[in-house]
Amino acid sequence: MKVIGPAFALVALLFASTGCGLFQSADSPQPPPPERTTLRVGVATPIDTAPLRIAAASGKFREAGLNVELVDLGTDDGVAKLTSGRVDVTFASDVSLFRAAAAGTALQLQGEAYTSGDNTIALVTLPGSDYREPTSKKSPKIAVDRTDDVGALTARSVLATAGVDPAKVRLQASPFSQMPEVLQSGGADAAVMVEPFITQAEKELGAQILADGSSGATLDFPASGYAATGAFAAANPRTLAAFRRVLTQAQLAAADPATVRDALPSFSDIDATTAALISLGSYPTTLSATRLQRVADLMHSSGQIPNRLDVQAMLPVENQP
Repeated sequence: MKVIGPAFALVALLFASTGCGLFQSADSPQPPPPERTTLRVGVATPIDTAPLRIAAASGKFREAGLNVELVDLGTDDGVAKLTSGRVDVTFASDVSLFRAAAAGTALQLQGEAYTSGDNTIALVTLPGSDYREPTSKKSPKIAVDRTDDVGALTARSVLATAGVDPAKVRLQASPFSQMPEVLQSGGADAAVMVEPFITQAEKELGAQILADGSSGATLDFPASGYAATGAFAAANPRTLAAFRRVLTQAQLAAADPATVRDALPSFSDIDATTAALISLGSYPTTLSATRLQRVADLMHSSGQIPNRLDVQAMLPVENQP
């Protein structure tokens, strides 16, 4: 009698258990490709968008079948470019995204970009200022980049926590780059700055931090994110799912601060010395309705939006309960 060897027996067992599946696997249907291969993504603040920029430059999106074209927003309104069709996905502050949603713009969030950390946003004064404590002025003049964005929300929240009546805080709009001049001229008592402007003002002018903007109700506050219109999201779910997968991996890589600090000089005017000194926040790897609802609720309680916004409804299907 012929004896069947153990190796042959194993092969026979595999065939018996899988049938012809070993040969059929090559013919099994592949997942459908993205609806489109090119995605125009609006980007702004280099620190907030660092992971996305690094991933695009290193070809991570191309590996996922996407040609991501980065569109520098500059001072333009990302939501306006998004709704006009000039970009497919846009970066924006969470405050501006939720303000647009509250006004009726259908948006689907694609990822959180950046969360504030210690002194990544702060009320700043210059040496010699008579504004030394948040409560030393009952009606302080505060320079913010926009009177309806995250700087204004942060200023009122931090000062209110310190004991200042937020209704008496006087806000005035000024570009970050001009805030030192506004402070020097006495046009404002303090300015709400973000990095790298905080570090630059400290190095060049001896600026001082009056109050950390990431404190109290705005501690570890969600700062910015990425969104598409509801219509674009409905028409391109696979494209955006691929975008989110790569973004998640990019945000994971940015957990190492050195990754961000080393890359910043390559796509911004932040020099290596400043990049090494700036305070960095964190780069979320998940879309959290609970975390983002903090922003919408603070906007509502402070009067920036008239009704409470349901952030959960703005998340992609896989993030729905």
